Amino acid sequence: MVVQNFTAKTKELIDNLKGVCASYGLGNDGNEFKIITQVFLYKFMNDKFGFEVKELEPKLKKSVNWEQEIASYSDKQYEKLLLRMSADSARLKREHFLSQLHNRQNEGEFAKLFDDTLRDIAILNNEIFSVKTDTGSKTALFDKLSDFITDSSRRDDFCRALINQLVNFSFEKIFHQKFDFFSTIFEYLIKDYNKDGGGKYAEYYTPHAVAKIMASILVDKPVSNVTCYDPSAGSGTLLMNIAHAIGEDRCTIYSQDISQKSSSMLRLNLILNNLVHSIQNIIQGNTLKEPYHKSGDKLMSFDYVVSNPPFKLDFSDFRNALDTKQNQKRFFAGIPNITPKSPDKMAIYLLFIQHIMYSLSAKGKAAIVVPTGFITAQSGIERKIREKLVTEKMLRGVVSMPSNIFATTGTNVSVLFLDKANSKGDIVLMDASKMGTTVKDGKNQKTLLSHEEEELIIKTFNAHKTVEDFTVVVSYDQIKEKNYSLSAGRYFDVKIEYTDITPTEFEQKIAGYSKNLEQLFGESKELEKEIKKQLAGLKYE
Repeated sequence: MVVQNFTAKTKELIDNLKGVCASYGLGNDGNEFKIITQVFLYKFMNDKFGFEVKELEPKLKKSVNWEQEIASYSDKQYEKLLLRMSADSARLKREHFLSQLHNRQNEGEFAKLFDDTLRDIAILNNEIFSVKTDTGSKTALFDKLSDFITDSSRRDDFCRALINQLVNFSFEKIFHQKFDFFSTIFEYLIKDYNKDGGGKYAEYYTPHAVAKIMASILVDKPVSNVTCYDPSAGSGTLLMNIAHAIGEDRCTIYSQDISQKSSSMLRLNLILNNLVHSIQNIIQGNTLKEPYHKSGDKLMSFDYVVSNPPFKLDFSDFRNALDTKQNQKRFFAGIPNITPKSPDKMAIYLLFIQHIMYSLSAKGKAAIVVPTGFITAQSGIERKIREKLVTEKMLRGVVSMPSNIFATTGTNVSVLFLDKANSKGDIVLMDASKMGTTVKDGKNQKTLLSHEEEELIIKTFNAHKTVEDFTVVVSYDQIKEKNYSLSAGRYFDVKIEYTDITPTEFEQKIAGYSKNLEQLFGESKELEKEIKKQLAGLKYE
């Protein structure tokens, strides 16, 4: 009940902040995202600071007003208190407290005081909370938010309105909660800002069901002191899920994404989910062209990699820069050619798959969202990648998801699971395409998996269990025999039944067969598209 109450209050706070922005002409403005997320973060950091100093000082916890009590500390006493705080905690000066700003809101030039306070917090905590770009520069925690109001005479009132929304309740009683509470709040916080993309790669939001399935299959036993990586991280949904499955204190996160907005979202996600220690590894930059994370001159290798890369994208402006001798091992299967008539359909996801394969440690595991057409394509880069997965014995399996699992795309998707330690085979191919319930999501259809369906997928896959018309467990040799197809349907046994059935049962059987034929027809259409694509590539070459 306490969690539900705080969830409702927190969502109300976010809505009220958006209301302030709308009142001052910033509703749906490009800068609204920065204002909402940064003001929310200031509130969160202020309350987290209060929570932590009370844990350190019992007399502060007993005090009616801890801020007044702490104001009586000498500078030396206050400094000692800050030194006792954990390394991942934000340091605040006493003049940074929310109560101080609230009490001083009637002073002249309040907007300047507000901006200066947030900027001073950013400077004081720069080493912990700044995000680096691939050139080494740092993106600070807070901007001068009042500058987004073009009418300077309204800036003081705007900042007062923001501050007055922050004092109605405190987060302090909810900090014992972890992933589930804060992931829900994070999704609500960014829900209006993750729809249209925010840069070349950014995929802001992977459905929670898909993220949970990926993490639960990858982390099927306790591990510690491991590295997790996402080369197209977006807002970090996949990274948060795998960190939660491992344990936030047992893993270190690394990421890269070309989008400044998504990097800011990911930083916020890390702060909310007790992963501040990994912020220094969050890089804004072009992963394919200038991968940042290195060990000496070589790219770093990682224990766990998760990714929902963009599928089709125009990267013609740097395509030729990738086609170098230095990148031959990383992009072993090739780099998609520029298609003059439709460069926006260049299959950039194929580069991310190859980059991930190259980035796995000796026992590394990966889960990658791919278009389902990838698992059956019989030529081109797709086929070469699948061949290497088999010949190098680093494949664990595939889960083919229901259509419309992503509301924003009609592309059918599968999750490709890699495991460099799976040298003996025992590969699970799962067809979960018939699962889920279809609902309306705005103008689009969306398929939702129930909790029971999620658990069935996870448990069946991790048990390496064959279930009729659902999963099949195969060897590397069997995959070779099927021309490296990773579609579960290619391996299902054909059964001839001789049992007597009623007319109603007959109609049900025919309906089932019709549905299977429709699916096979869909796969054949995907193959037809693939052949046309290959022919078009030959034509332009």
